Amino acid sequence: MATTPSPSPQAEKLNVIALISGGKDSFYSLLHCRENGHRVVALANLFPSAAGTGTGTGRTSPSSSVSDDAAPPPGATIPDQEDEDLNSHMYQTVGHSIIPLYTEATGIPLYRKAISSYGATQRGKDYSHYVSTPEEVNERKHDETESMFCLLKGIRQRHPEVNAVCAGAILSTYQRTRVESVAVRLGLTPLAYLWKFPTLPASPGGDDGQLLLDMEQAGLEARIIKVASGGLEEGDLWVNVASREGKDKVERGMKKYAFGGRLDEGAVIGEGGEFETLVVDGPGGLFKKRVVVEEEGRRVVREGGGTAWLSITGARLEVKEELRHGKIRVPEMWDNKFQAILDTLASNDELPIQDLSLEDGQGNTDAALPDLTKLQPSNIQHLIFTSIDHPSVQDETTSVTTLIEAYLASQSLPSTVILSTTILLRNMSDFATINPIYGSLFPFPNPPSRVCISCGDLLPKGINIVIALALSATPDIQREGLHVQSRSYWAPANIGPYSQAITTPLFPNSQAKAVRIAGQIPLIPATMTLPPPEEDLNTQLVLSLQHLFRIGVETGVQLFTSGVAFFPRSSSGNMQEKVKLAAKVWELAHALPKNEDDDDEEEEEEEEEEDEDGPDIWDRKYNSTYTSFASAGQATQGPRLPDWSAVKTKTTIPPVFVAEVEELPRGSGVEWQGHLGIASAGEDSVEIVKRGESIWQVVVEERFVQTVVVERVDKDSVDEGVGAVVKELEGRWLVPVVTYLDKGFKYRLGEEGKGLVVPCRSLWDGKGGRVGMVRVWEGVLRED
Repeated sequence: MATTPSPSPQAEKLNVIALISGGKDSFYSLLHCRENGHRVVALANLFPSAAGTGTGTGRTSPSSSVSDDAAPPPGATIPDQEDEDLNSHMYQTVGHSIIPLYTEATGIPLYRKAISSYGATQRGKDYSHYVSTPEEVNERKHDETESMFCLLKGIRQRHPEVNAVCAGAILSTYQRTRVESVAVRLGLTPLAYLWKFPTLPASPGGDDGQLLLDMEQAGLEARIIKVASGGLEEGDLWVNVASREGKDKVERGMKKYAFGGRLDEGAVIGEGGEFETLVVDGPGGLFKKRVVVEEEGRRVVREGGGTAWLSITGARLEVKEELRHGKIRVPEMWDNKFQAILDTLASNDELPIQDLSLEDGQGNTDAALPDLTKLQPSNIQHLIFTSIDHPSVQDETTSVTTLIEAYLASQSLPSTVILSTTILLRNMSDFATINPIYGSLFPFPNPPSRVCISCGDLLPKGINIVIALALSATPDIQREGLHVQSRSYWAPANIGPYSQAITTPLFPNSQAKAVRIAGQIPLIPATMTLPPPEEDLNTQLVLSLQHLFRIGVETGVQLFTSGVAFFPRSSSGNMQEKVKLAAKVWELAHALPKNEDDDDEEEEEEEEEEDEDGPDIWDRKYNSTYTSFASAGQATQGPRLPDWSAVKTKTTIPPVFVAEVEELPRGSGVEWQGHLGIASAGEDSVEIVKRGESIWQVVVEERFVQTVVVERVDKDSVDEGVGAVVKELEGRWLVPVVTYLDKGFKYRLGEEGKGLVVPCRSLWDGKGGRVGMVRVWEGVLRED
């Protein structure tokens, strides 16, 4: 079995401020910071001011005695009587009287600040810290998130070495985006090691509750201090959830009110506010003393509606007789599906080609080719911006972004209409220079997704940067973004002016959605470093595709319409082998549902090991019907990618090809791009049509059409019908979304009718054959 890549020896060790609420998640996140080699310099906590009487409705308390520019001294305390819980969406305040004891219990200095405003002026899941008018400045000032900014800023003044902040966000985008906003403004690296933690592989229990058992194994003792769910009662207060008994008790209570017997995601770990906890002890490496609260010091406060919490008095510290060291479970690198793919590549097993795609290359010959005479441009425009002959790439980038701003102004469009971008650079070393200038286009939380590659001297003379945009022609498009800037075990963080994914309707009035995902390179998520040099190309190929799929699953993608693997310029002359490897990885990741009529021999071989009616070994490893990244090879009801239930005729997989370019970000060995992810498509609403070896068309809801046309280097080998299809598409006034071009073909950048052209050092199809051109069109069939 392939092993998890080791973090690069150059992985940065950070000096961390740990945001703590007293709850289990913030402390478990702190433990993961230490497990990853980081140093926790300080604890930070926000508490309700003694004079504040807000209830999470936006009321503002009187000014705190602590200035906005300085943190209070370590260990600052407040009265230990609690009479009210703020019920904040952002901060846990119940149990706040215990917090000062953590300084002596852990030996780590604690800094606290009163929450200066109770409630949120921004109530959406995303948080924008960009302000330009006095009204926006005042609005942001009165959001409770800004109290965190003041606290962390003060801690930085006392500890200049600090360069990171960690928080316990698991599934809450609301909390994560607010911590990220504050961290980025202060130049701190946000860490959220628990982000999506319950969904990550190798969880022995395979469910949310396993996280509670992980906390027990780590040595945490976390007592329920508040209940706010019909499944939990007043008698559940002070139960230790970081234990088998506590976990089972919570699960039983929640299942009483679970719809159809299925628990809501995160309910067992309290992510929906079902309960809150207070950590009173932890592993010996962190807690030298434990917090003791006698029964008479726990007074029940009833708020009505099934909500009750404990007001704590008389808490004290007790020296521990034995310092036990817990074990921190770090999730495995690989999802079950991609681990199996990696093992297959390592073993050089040859898989029957008919299980993956049709051997004869004819594809879905029963499906009718869409009527191209009805095809018209979609509501997404694809534009290219360049500026020539500048003294520096900085000036050139500024000129290009000015042109983009001018175009948007001329159309009365905000920059939020930009959904994705492709950046072509002459030199990848210019990336750090162009990035902040490019980023100035997007002063909002979820910038466009992005693909960035270097084309070297294949770019026209005098041009060092090309920025291509996919944007909506109207400003009112429904737009959702996924922009995770925190380091985690889930997928690479996007610290910078691009999102992991942007989701919009596929076309007006469509049920289906289009998901545009950023290009993915094989960064190890927890360290944001590439696998060490000794790791082979298999690791980089599979890891970067796993990132693409994880982001796809998170955004509901059921199928990618087509894919491309970018490789940097090859000096070893082994591009054809790389191409075959990439194609095999893509095929394995898109394993078609098995045809039970064609596998009699395999069933006979496996019938002793598998139940007759159950999935066989192949299915458990590769078939998305039976696997997902959240399970260790067991059947799952969670999201799947690919989700073949959306595809009408399951006879071929989406096309893939390979482009050799000059260089990739960070010196990566590969970058995967899925041209378009399809989400929310109904059953049998997607059709993949393949004609010969050169034409693929993905049709969604019988209206949206993406066409991929491959033209061979040898013109005599062009499939019959390719010319007719291209002529018809060009006759519809459709401009290709993108054209990939072999270096042997001449072109003019921005040439009318060509759209974005990506010049490649070499271009290959999914079978290892050299090709001259790959063009991708998108359009919508006109309704009669």
